[in-house]
Amino acid sequence: MTIAITLILTLVTVLIALNFTTGEKAIERKLPRLYQTDDPQFRRAMGSLLGPGIVGGNRARELLNGDQIFPAMLAAIRAAERSITFETYIYWSGDIGREFADALAERSRAGVKVHVLLDWVGSAKIDESFLKEMQATGVEVRKFHKPAWYNLARLNNRTHRKLLVIDGKTGFTGGVGIAPQWTGAGQDADHWRDSHFQIDGPAVAQMQAAFMDNWLKVTGQVMHGEAYFPPLLPAGDSDAQVFSSSPSGGSESMQLMYHLSITAATRSIDLSSAYFVPDDLTRKALIQALERGVKIRIITPGEIIDTETVRAASRGRWGPLLQAGAEIHEYQPTMYHCKVMIVDGLLVSVGSTNFDNRSFRLNDEANLNIFDRAFAARQTQIFEDDLRRSRRITYEVWKNRPWQEKMKEVLASTLQGQL
Repeated sequence: MTIAITLILTLVTVLIALNFTTGEKAIERKLPRLYQTDDPQFRRAMGSLLGPGIVGGNRARELLNGDQIFPAMLAAIRAAERSITFETYIYWSGDIGREFADALAERSRAGVKVHVLLDWVGSAKIDESFLKEMQATGVEVRKFHKPAWYNLARLNNRTHRKLLVIDGKTGFTGGVGIAPQWTGAGQDADHWRDSHFQIDGPAVAQMQAAFMDNWLKVTGQVMHGEAYFPPLLPAGDSDAQVFSSSPSGGSESMQLMYHLSITAATRSIDLSSAYFVPDDLTRKALIQALERGVKIRIITPGEIIDTETVRAASRGRWGPLLQAGAEIHEYQPTMYHCKVMIVDGLLVSVGSTNFDNRSFRLNDEANLNIFDRAFAARQTQIFEDDLRRSRRITYEVWKNRPWQEKMKEVLASTLQGQL
């Protein structure tokens, strides 16, 4: 009996250790500043180092809060003719969950191939009737890293990607989950502020490939053909790329994208971040940008947040950034769940990625990068609208915060590798 208990405890200890490592070994990379964002070499580097190249002929549009996001996504689903691929982290119960289940089931009954990939942890609150309804009509529903003997060491690796692709032609990505918190217009604490984005054009094939990456991991199925990868004609004038990251391959890609962009920045970086917990390397890159005159503005959640631990860990790291001249603002009306970076009024990066170690090294993530000054100008205006609803935290305010907050920050910092 004693030997059995020892073996069990040893196994549990090993599994915990495997799940609470931070993915691939973090490399203290040297990233010299060789070019600016408007240099063609910047785009060549982004395309070559991150994987998919930057392609022209795309049209992107922003969708603000549930009142704009969900009608657009549901309309696209209901108009699908050949295929729907849908990957998300959060899918809970509620009326909006029911509406998505109904729409996906109806398209499946109509003969559309529908594939839904849900994170096992993120969809834990889903109403089982939604799953049964979809599966009864032929919707293929799979759970990412559902516990099994062969993947117990990967329980801490979740898919945080938020991808919807219709007929291989229209894609959606951003921060939204399928839950009541994302409905409405961000009007109160029960209805969050978030942004999602629709993309049409050649870059949609890259988004589809990002979905297929995890579908293949979970099911072993290779889905291809014109139903998923049709010919894509130009739909607009924007250059864009969609790329993904994962601890099982290319987990450094997402952080590398941020570091390349920060290092190339010349004038400005505007960052909307639901969870802003930069590691030492990222904070150093931001400070170096500030030292060469880049204006950095950051919006992150205020007191209305879904995890106080993250807020404490975030605030504990602000001192050097504030001293170097960064502007940090806390959004006041509700939970701020946006994930948008705007660099030099040229590059806009959106998707599922948070500015923290969990997104950079532990989760599967996907981002859409858009190179278009007109699009960037619209996103800057939206950022400034959010700024007016935020409270700026100066270095003096930060330095004189209550000792109780400082203690919480010290405790939260011990979990930084998992946040």
